[in-house]
Amino acid sequence: MGKKIKIKIQREWNRNKYLYFLSVPFLLYYLIFHYGPMSGLLMAFQDYSIVDGIWHSPFIGLENFVRFFQSQYFWRLLRNTLFLSIQNIAWGFPAPLILALLLNEIRNEKFKRTVQTVTYLPHFISLVVVCGMLTQFLARDGFITNMLVKIGLISPTNLLGMKEYFRTIYITSGIWQEIGWGTIIYLAALTGVDEQLYEAAKIDGANRFRCLVNITLPSIAPTIIMLLILQVGKVMSVGFEKIILLYNPQTYEVADVLSSYIYRYGLGGSFDYGYTTAIGLFSSVINFILVISANKISRKITETSLW
Repeated sequence: MGKKIKIKIQREWNRNKYLYFLSVPFLLYYLIFHYGPMSGLLMAFQDYSIVDGIWHSPFIGLENFVRFFQSQYFWRLLRNTLFLSIQNIAWGFPAPLILALLLNEIRNEKFKRTVQTVTYLPHFISLVVVCGMLTQFLARDGFITNMLVKIGLISPTNLLGMKEYFRTIYITSGIWQEIGWGTIIYLAALTGVDEQLYEAAKIDGANRFRCLVNITLPSIAPTIIMLLILQVGKVMSVGFEKIILLYNPQTYEVADVLSSYIYRYGLGGSFDYGYTTAIGLFSSVINFILVISANKISRKITETSLW
């Protein structure tokens, strides 16, 4: 039996050895930059000291976690993180899908390519530049502010300094920047839909809306579900870069999230690496539970899942 296994391994190696060689750089990348740094998670259970290092800092168990859960900021951070993530899923997730469906119905190829190009471009603009544009446009005398004042929606003010507007600005600007890029996967999935299904439906008298509901959406449903599962798995991971570039003390109450708190507390002056590592580990564990749960629910309801 062992001899047969060795023969199979030898045949597999002889047939695909060059593919295995090509995979080595990628394996090294993940081992060095993804799995290697995971040893740093030990800091979450230590009173970490840069002088003593990971292997010699005193072990304090779950003290860092208890300290965070009892912190005055815990509920605010959790609420803001969940609220921004849920809003992003509710508004940001359907936006690329809707745009892809609309583009799929366009028959003028030149116009279609133009729309695709225009909507793709914001994705390639640096986030720092985007936030700089928002800061200028939403200032008291900014372009967007003046436009809203002229139509009577608001009075002259710095919109980024108003906490009631921050979440709307964050979500809307995110949709604007990523909507075109997000359509790529959906448009690729739409090219795989059998045209004969549309022809048969039209013969039966189905209009374009019925074709959309009964053919297009069911055909790309697995793609939609898988992307949604991945999105659910990032609920606790609101990116700190954009938050930090846009928020200010006036909007901390609605803008401060777990990742921005980790950055501010861990690198902004306190340098309490053990405490902030514990917060990051807490976020990762919640994300892990959510993606496993979403995948299991999807497999039961739709028979579509990531694994």
